[in-house]
Amino acid sequence: MKLVSLIFAGALSTCPLFVSAQQARLQLVTDEVMSPVCMAVPGDGSNRQFIVQKEGRVWIVQNGKLQPKPFIDVSADMVKVNPAYDERGLLGMAFHPKFKQNGKFYLYFSAPVANPRKGLNHKSVVAEYRVGKAADNSADPSTKRVLLEFDQPESNHNGGDIIFGRDGYLYIASGDGGGGGDKHGTIGNGQDLGTLLGKILRIDVNGSPYGIPKDNPFLNTAGAKGEIWAYGLRNPWRISFDKANGRLFAGDVGQNKYEEVDIVTKGGNFGWRIMEGYHEFNVPEGAGKAKLIEPIHEYDHADGISITGGYVYRGKALPALTGKYIFGDYNGKTWTLTEKGGKWTREDLVFANKPGGNLQLLSWGQDEAGEIYMLVTIAGANNKGGVYKLVK
Repeated sequence: MKLVSLIFAGALSTCPLFVSAQQARLQLVTDEVMSPVCMAVPGDGSNRQFIVQKEGRVWIVQNGKLQPKPFIDVSADMVKVNPAYDERGLLGMAFHPKFKQNGKFYLYFSAPVANPRKGLNHKSVVAEYRVGKAADNSADPSTKRVLLEFDQPESNHNGGDIIFGRDGYLYIASGDGGGGGDKHGTIGNGQDLGTLLGKILRIDVNGSPYGIPKDNPFLNTAGAKGEIWAYGLRNPWRISFDKANGRLFAGDVGQNKYEEVDIVTKGGNFGWRIMEGYHEFNVPEGAGKAKLIEPIHEYDHADGISITGGYVYRGKALPALTGKYIFGDYNGKTWTLTEKGGKWTREDLVFANKPGGNLQLLSWGQDEAGEIYMLVTIAGANNKGGVYKLVK
């Protein structure tokens, strides 16, 4: 298919200023969940945080205490993952907006294919599950209803975050299929509207097996997948909506040099593999770049190695962080971004009691009150997970 909307908004953005550090403390919630890659909350007022373990289990923290048994275990339906390092696994969780009434929730995980071969490593699955009552602390894997599945050519770049928007639709972060440089097809998966890879997808979970919202931007575009909301992404590992205004933020993992933060908009082309951050990467001959959407921030590999996108802070415990986008890097560094006059300024986020050792920042979480949690692994002979709440 033709390369469409090869755009870039003129001159490169001015890099943001770096100013004094913001400070907070970390309160340990649990260190008993290995590989905590996601946190989800049901929105039912139960004060529960659901911690997603990459190896296939979901655990509940209720009123600050880890429950002794997993909420659900879907490891039997998944590929076997390496606890030390594997980009596959159980990667995302979201609760139906009417979970309190219908008991439905959704998981995104990596499943085996019947005949793995070169160019086909596994498949990504988005499935629906149910509990009998919303207050239940266990769910039956046999309630699974598969909504969407798509092939993954490589083991990496799975994306994997799933979240509901204010509109009631499910947004799905999908990586470009893996390998290096997005060498799939003639233009790369990120730029190909004929594949679900390298995209933000948007679906209606109330369809059979799902519906495509009528206002999705490419629903009536010949050769394009109607599920696509935005494209030109490499590996949007974590995405989030700002509770105050509904803007969709994505931390998109870069190639060899640059990591980026994007604000995702309907129909937007965020540049990959044409651009990496603000910089040209693989530009087709004669391609125009006038409408590619720039990131709001980039940083190079002198600062990090793999971005871990976070949340805009809307809690009450840390008023100095209100309205700031909190994010970090796999190497353990943490920052905030502040918007003023259309420009974004980065500040260090310093934790006075940050855990020692080889800390790997895997993900962030946000509870119903808007407070933020940091999910990590302390790498070593026995990898140890940790979930921490940001406190004053």
